[in-house]
Amino acid sequence: MELTIAAGLASSTLLLSNLASILLASSRLKRRHAIAPPDGAQPVSIIVPSRGVEPFTQETLQRAFSLDWPRYELIFCVAHAEDAVVRLIDAAIARHPNVPARLLIGDDRISANPKLNNCVKGWQAARHDWVILADSNVLMPKDYVQHLVAAWRPDTGLVCSTPIGSRPDGFWAEVECAFLNTLQARWQYAGEALGLGFAQGKSMLWNKPMLDANGGIQALAAEIAEDAAATKLVNGLGLHVRLVASPFQQPLGQRTFAEIWSRQARWARLRRVTFPLFFAPEILTGAVVPLIFALIAAASAGVGLPTTALCVLAVAYVPECLLARSKGWYLSPRSITAMIVRDVMLPAIWARGWLGGAVEWRGNAMTIHSKAITELEEIA
Repeated sequence: MELTIAAGLASSTLLLSNLASILLASSRLKRRHAIAPPDGAQPVSIIVPSRGVEPFTQETLQRAFSLDWPRYELIFCVAHAEDAVVRLIDAAIARHPNVPARLLIGDDRISANPKLNNCVKGWQAARHDWVILADSNVLMPKDYVQHLVAAWRPDTGLVCSTPIGSRPDGFWAEVECAFLNTLQARWQYAGEALGLGFAQGKSMLWNKPMLDANGGIQALAAEIAEDAAATKLVNGLGLHVRLVASPFQQPLGQRTFAEIWSRQARWARLRRVTFPLFFAPEILTGAVVPLIFALIAAASAGVGLPTTALCVLAVAYVPECLLARSKGWYLSPRSITAMIVRDVMLPAIWARGWLGGAVEWRGNAMTIHSKAITELEEIA
């Protein structure tokens, strides 16, 4: 009897925590709506670190040149002149002579983070006090800048957006949507609602004078992940990380299991190194642990296991689907299957996060130990 009660209580607590996170996230999120530029809009510099050609590169480039903001400049940063994306960026700049844009080539080795190294020259060249660091695979809406600026408050040190997976091509891309959207984005917005906002490096709006007065972009080299360093820097100043109310899309296209595993294992390892106390309870997210407790309780009480499993899965995944539907995120008949596969992967990814060894980051092999990056090797 005691086992039944304890296991049932544990399962119920975890399922209620899952539901609470969905409700908290939903309270912070808004369905996308257009925002007009404010009167007296400040000029903005947008730095886009780029590497390689991806399926949606042409479209994301076009979106960057089509923003509805009175004054902005685009600064594209590429580490190597022979990169195939250089030709596409040059062509896009030529097609849009009315948008101030530059391509800067070079690699400033200030850290073991290749993306941050790529951004240094752009930060130094930025002409305006408001600077956005935007990953090249962000699908910017016309009111991209407006959404970032609208989230800024007097006590804000940084505004950012988690990526929302869209346009998946194939089942494994739908699994990545399940990771990005109703799991990772949901918990990030729930954290913000609880006063535990943390940065996401896809889109980051900085006040340049503020960051320059506190070490400049080089300060983001304090951690292997620039968003982790940004979170700690902003919190150390007594300021807050804010999230946009309507996060921006990242079109996915095709994905493979190996790509998803590599990416999620890398992120898990980085979270483990930079925020171990927050990473430790991640094993409790998803449906696997509450399902195990529920089945233990059902077996002890003589209740049917299939019925118990169906009830747990319904309580876990129906609210996730409702969250995606209410916010206009990707949802399909295969989404629940994708969520189940995601949750089956989660314990293995969590365990991988505690181990050393190499992970891959944008073509770079990294060996990450608990206190530092000890190896960074460019893959030929």
